[in-house]
Amino acid sequence: MKERAMTVAGVMSGTSADGIDVAVVRITQAHPGAVSQKVAPLSTCHPERSLPRLRRTESKDLRLLFRAPASPKLTLLAHEHFAYPAALRRAVLAAMNSPSTSTAGLARLNWRLGLAYAEAVQATAEKHKRKLDLVGCHGQTLYHQPRAQRYAGRKFACTWQLGEAAAIARKIDAPVVSNFRPADMFAGGQGAPLAPLLDHFQFADRKRGRVLQNIGGVANLTAIPAGGYGKQVMAFDTGPGNMVIDWLAQELFHKPFDRDGALAAKGIVIESVLREVLRHPYFRLKPPRTAGREQFGREYAARFLKDCRKHSRNPADALATATALTAESIAASYKRFVMPKMKNCEIDFIVSGGGAKNRTLMKMLAARLEPLGCTIATSDKWGMPAAAKEAVAFALLAWMTWHYLPGNVPSATGAKWPVILGHVAFA
Repeated sequence: MKERAMTVAGVMSGTSADGIDVAVVRITQAHPGAVSQKVAPLSTCHPERSLPRLRRTESKDLRLLFRAPASPKLTLLAHEHFAYPAALRRAVLAAMNSPSTSTAGLARLNWRLGLAYAEAVQATAEKHKRKLDLVGCHGQTLYHQPRAQRYAGRKFACTWQLGEAAAIARKIDAPVVSNFRPADMFAGGQGAPLAPLLDHFQFADRKRGRVLQNIGGVANLTAIPAGGYGKQVMAFDTGPGNMVIDWLAQELFHKPFDRDGALAAKGIVIESVLREVLRHPYFRLKPPRTAGREQFGREYAARFLKDCRKHSRNPADALATATALTAESIAASYKRFVMPKMKNCEIDFIVSGGGAKNRTLMKMLAARLEPLGCTIATSDKWGMPAAAKEAVAFALLAWMTWHYLPGNVPSATGAKWPVILGHVAFA
């Protein structure tokens, strides 16, 4: 059968709120029917007709998705990063950290982000001369509450990602898949992490265990045992990634982030503070688990700085301690939850995200993980630029949705069954 190819853009803006990553990916599938023969591709359905439902009893076993002949092939064609304009970043951070805000402000922010995403995707497509068939946009997370809490008389979990998808669809003249998390949450999951499907398709190995560690604002990992698939894939948020580090760099040095970890390299880790902050209740939670600014945002970082100042007035020491917190929480998560399930095989520990550029953080990770038998490198070694990986993941997830295929991995999110993710905005 002739290969079917689509050119898909993935759009990601993470919890650091530093900007927008756009990845353009060619996705080909030689045998689309091999993945699922009982559901119709979305692209063959009229948008106003009701779509066939994926029967849960047929979809609980993910082995169909992980068969090598059925796995889609991804080729990265382009990647671009666009920093948020200063005014937009201030608006995003203000909305994330505000206990209350106006309805008008949130509506305007939703549309403003949509326009920013649309401009970023258009600029990338034009620069690299690519005609897009589809776009997958994660959106900007303003609030993520993965566990049920009481509100207005009911207990429920909830999440909210901003960025009006219709703005992108109109600008690009292509359909856009967005709002990926809710379907997983209504299936009993935590709505994250959603990168494990890409991690498995791109990095699974028959003989070597693979741990894919993304370090954005929040750090998350996907663990794939040698030859593993489906329920054997584990993924969860390890804790803060760049979030606390970035806040301290801005507060203490008036820098947007600690470039290359150079500031932290001048400091000394305050061990007593590190031991204390690692007692945070989040680190005792068992997977599946997710984190965000609700746990490790501005208020947490301010308390962290206050604790550091009780022991040292050197600002570099606070930054070094925050960097050690990220490294130690990643290593502790690996040792406690992953290592017991990945015995008797060599482990590649593959780092992506902005944290992969932080040399001090990478050295701290190596010092903690190499004695445990891990070989550490960035995803660039496997042909996936560290800064592009999450955007590529949402290109793949959009492709899955477009073909009416589930995109979550229940063993990673905690969902009771696989579900088709996202909403589609047609051009």
